[in-house]
Amino acid sequence: MAEKILIVDDDVQTLRMVGVMLERQGYKILAASNGTQAITMARSEHPDLILLDVMMPDVDGFSVARTLRKETETADIPILMFTARAQVEDKIAGYEAGVDDYLTKPIHPAELTAHMRAILSRAKTRNGTPAERGYTIGVIGAKGGLGVSSLTLNLAINYYQNTKQEVIAAELRPGQGSWSTELGLNSQEGLNNLLRMNTGDVNTASISNELVRVPYGIRLLLASPNARDVNLMRNSRNMEAIVDNLSLMAKLTLLDIGINTHMALDEILNLCKEVLVVTEPFPGTINRTRLLIEDLKQRGFGKDKLLTLVIMNRIRADVQLSVTQVQEALGMPVSQVIPPAPEVSFQAATRNLPMIQVQIGGMLSLQYGRLAEAIAERVTG
Repeated sequence: MAEKILIVDDDVQTLRMVGVMLERQGYKILAASNGTQAITMARSEHPDLILLDVMMPDVDGFSVARTLRKETETADIPILMFTARAQVEDKIAGYEAGVDDYLTKPIHPAELTAHMRAILSRAKTRNGTPAERGYTIGVIGAKGGLGVSSLTLNLAINYYQNTKQEVIAAELRPGQGSWSTELGLNSQEGLNNLLRMNTGDVNTASISNELVRVPYGIRLLLASPNARDVNLMRNSRNMEAIVDNLSLMAKLTLLDIGINTHMALDEILNLCKEVLVVTEPFPGTINRTRLLIEDLKQRGFGKDKLLTLVIMNRIRADVQLSVTQVQEALGMPVSQVIPPAPEVSFQAATRNLPMIQVQIGGMLSLQYGRLAEAIAERVTG
């Protein structure tokens, strides 16, 4: 049966041209010329994908997307926003409204259909049960301030850019989230909402509704930065259900665990295929990292499950341990060293960008790329 595509645009010429092009490729085409009509048709026709413009005379595309995402019968319909509005803030607004992808006009027809096929393929995977689960990595440090969150986010983006495989990065620390403020995202309640649900209601559909797709290709599960929400961490049953279902939704899931005092640590680690330990070349931190590694080995990491060590180097060269000294002290090899980049970090913070997007192709991006390549071998192998 041909897949149904609902095209929403107030420009008649666009409706006609895109509609004819897609019909020739075997799709069944539905058309709506305004936002109100689009919402009505989405409810009644339940298309396989919605191609949605932003600028319309009654209800704009952002409002249409938000409305459809809130309603149970339309929440899972994939949405590709297709518009002439090309500003970064427009793209962020689109992803925050719940769209799966964002393309700007004009665009080559082959690129448009390639994006559509990718979205439809992901939707089929989400709606069914994959033959096997994706690869889940927990990222953890022996203490705070080591850059666990930064590494998780930038590694996820780099992995997607290198492989084009579906990636989800999840903050698992309610009350301690940082990605929403770092990236200038308004949405920050995704994890909170899931932790407040009845455990039986936490599934791939409810989680999908809380994920935010950002312009860098990945989807994020965001935790609130408000300290009053930290008690939600006690809901270990929901935390376990979240991590379990995330593995059904992406080829790779990266979990920002923070430190080893997480209240649901046992439940999270039981579902990880690998743990990435973050440390720094400083004696006190290395001593704490040794204790963390010993604990992880008792849980089967380094034996039945992989244990990977990464150095986030933020210390002056004249007062730091060498890589060799770190390896000897911890009794295991260092997989990757992420170099200090204070200027890049400052630019990223002032521009609401991930660090690897500040200097694309620079040294920092190269180091993350090497780590992503090593992980890709394990994910696909």
